[in-house]
Amino acid sequence: MTGKVFTKLLFSFVLVLLAGTAIFDLALRPILERTIHEQPHGAIDLVLASALALAVAILLAAWLARRMTQRLDRIVLFANRIAAGDLAARLQEEDLDELSEVARALDMTATRLEQSFRELESSRRELTALLDSMQEAVVAVNAQGQVIWSNSVMQRICSSTVREGRPLVELLRDPEVLACVEGALRQRQNFTGRALSVAPAKIFEVNAAPTPEGGAVAVLHDVTSIERAEKTRRDFIANVSHELRTPLTSISGYVETLLDGGEKLSPQAREFLAIILKNATRMNRLTEDLLALASVESGDYKPVLQAIRASSLVQDAIDSLTGIVLDSDVVLEAAETTDAYIQADPDALNQVFGNLIENAVKYAKSGKRIVVGARLLEEPNQVEFFVRDFGPGIASEHLDRIFERFYRVDKARSRESGGTGLGLAIVKHIILAHGGTIRAESELGSGVTFFFTLPLAPEKKPVPAGPSGQMITK
Repeated sequence: MTGKVFTKLLFSFVLVLLAGTAIFDLALRPILERTIHEQPHGAIDLVLASALALAVAILLAAWLARRMTQRLDRIVLFANRIAAGDLAARLQEEDLDELSEVARALDMTATRLEQSFRELESSRRELTALLDSMQEAVVAVNAQGQVIWSNSVMQRICSSTVREGRPLVELLRDPEVLACVEGALRQRQNFTGRALSVAPAKIFEVNAAPTPEGGAVAVLHDVTSIERAEKTRRDFIANVSHELRTPLTSISGYVETLLDGGEKLSPQAREFLAIILKNATRMNRLTEDLLALASVESGDYKPVLQAIRASSLVQDAIDSLTGIVLDSDVVLEAAETTDAYIQADPDALNQVFGNLIENAVKYAKSGKRIVVGARLLEEPNQVEFFVRDFGPGIASEHLDRIFERFYRVDKARSRESGGTGLGLAIVKHIILAHGGTIRAESELGSGVTFFFTLPLAPEKKPVPAGPSGQMITK
């Protein structure tokens, strides 16, 4: 680099000298020849002085060119060191000229870059420490699905070494994780799921979210202990409820026998036996609801889905549940319906309608009317069912919690009506198992409306004709 710059500068000086020689030949040579002819000695001294000045000028030009090229070479070397990542490099020029100003500006730029990189490195170390301290496994990928970074937890649970640049599919073979990350990359939305094959005997809750740069980040939360505790709770409740079933049935049967055949019973004894029967019946209802809730909450619960017309489902619910309202002076009627087909388990949906209508009868008798209906929701391809009463309603602060197990808006009234506090929880889990949603809307004094959605059944598609020539649908 130095040789090239030096050659260019020296070539420039030579061009200047050649131009000066040409001017000398054209303008000064005639004057010099006359001077030599008139004064020979003075002319010789002038030529010698000119030659000496020319030699000094050439040497000075060469020295200046060499010095300039050395300074430029230091700047180039400095730029190469900065480009290579050596941000501690400095020029430290002391001359007071334009090139020194450039050098000082470059030094200031290098100082700021070094400070910025130190701050970035400090932030990166803090972020790495923070991610490594998390209990969750975290991995980030770019738009092509290649790993950008991951924390130590992710590196521990992966079957192979996590390296930047490798596709995520080579590190995690769980389809739920890959589906969530793919959804976040393609649709730019948050996705959740449950991963069962990331690590042996481990269950992870997966949350994937898009990043501004076009990639995605996935967080895997280990819920194995929670799931194990939940399963233990469900098994315990189911076992206890099952064991209570037999003695409660026996108690109820013996008490009913005594009441039916005890003509000689005193009024006080008959009153006591009636109290025993009432509480035994309530306990038996509670055990039945606990068993039902344990069943629908378990991961093994799978509704037997089939295509059912929504209007038929509403009418069947009204026909089969009319007996519940006969003794309550409440009218059960149908509202708007739709003939669209839905995917549902008829027995499970009868239990849903039964719990909702029984709940309305217990707590909204003053409304004197219960309305059941359905309407088609075009955009999400679902049918929305509703059960509406016209009773006292529910305050807004309770609406988000009424689907929790054992939650009661009015505990005193619930005890009087014999409710278990599990009916709405059972309804919620049945609807969720169908792939639907459920919610409640209410205003005090205007009653409560329970809405739940169910997906539409796939359209029946014709297939080629059979041997008889008739088209077959499936």
